Parts: sequence; C-alpha cells; structure tokens
Amino acid sequence: MTTTPLTRHDRRMLRRMNDRRSRPLHATAARRRLAVAAHLVLTAAIGGLMTYFFFAEGEPLWAFVVVVALLLPWMVATGVINAATRGLLELRERALDERQSAERARVQARAHRAMTVLLVATTIAAGLSTAGAADGRLPTASAGAVLVAVLVVHWLMPLWVAGLMAQDEPAEDDGPAA
Repeated sequence: MTTTPLTRHDRRMLRRMNDRRSRPLHATAARRRLAVAAHLVLTAAIGGLMTYFFFAEGEPLWAFVVVVALLLPWMVATGVINAATRGLLELRERALDERQSAERARVQARAHRAMTVLLVATTIAAGLSTAGAADGRLPTASAGAVLVAVLVVHWLMPLWVAGLMAQDEPAEDDGPAA
C-alpha cells in the first residue's frame, strides 16, 4: 500500500472484496474459468439482444425484457470475478500492496495485448467487408453495433483476463507447525 491514507470508501471496498463468504464460488481454477465463461456468454447474449432490440422491426420488446432478466446473473458473475481477484481492478491503487500492484500491471498488459489482437482482426474484417461490398454501399448499419461491441470488450477484457489469471489462495493451516 502507498503512504496515502485509505478513505472510508477504500476500507469498505477492501472489506467487500476480501469477504471470505464468497470463496466457495471461486475457490478453484475451474470455477473461476466457469465464472469468466458465463460472464462472457452473458455479455454476448445481452449485446446480441440489445442489437436485435434496436434493429428489429415490429415488437422487439421481448428482447429488452430478456436483457433486463440477464442483467442479474451478469452482475453476479461480475461479483464472482471481482471476488476471485480480490478487487484487483476495482480497488484504488493506494489500497493495493506491491504484489497486487504488480499483478494489476500484468493483467492490464495482457488485456492490452489481447485487445490489440482483437482490434487488428476487427480492422481486417471491416476492410474485407468494405472491399467486398458489391452494391457500392458501405455497411454502415452494423458499424455502430460493431463499434459498441468492441468498446464493451475493451472495457471488460481486463476483468476477464484477471479472472483467468487469478491464482488459488494458499490453504490455511489450522494446526501448529510440526
């Protein structure tokens, strides 16, 4: 931790992120991977349904209702990932120790590299799509949806990477050392 004193908000968030009651949800690497996979699938489903809601003709109200219903499990999955990383990305820098600060830097660097690969692939796909437009019109209707999707992935990539990189906590010894 830095020498800057923690605020009441910092202390409350630190307690929340280190709450032991949620440990069974993220105790193993398989459970953490499952939480990240569920979060990714829920994010894609919400994004797809929101795209349908905005582009569909007629009565797409059901899509909005399903999005609202999916937000609760999405928030739970977000909380599980944050608990697994012990608030690595949610806590302020002054609430982290040196090991956590270094881990945050590694997570952000790895997420940056993954996002760069995704942006290159998106750029190539957009270039091929534009070059392949036979009727001379650019596919502008889906450009906004693609832009929003890339921005959402950019926002969530560090969380997903942190959830996948989180290590198992060491086992606590209840008895005296032999």
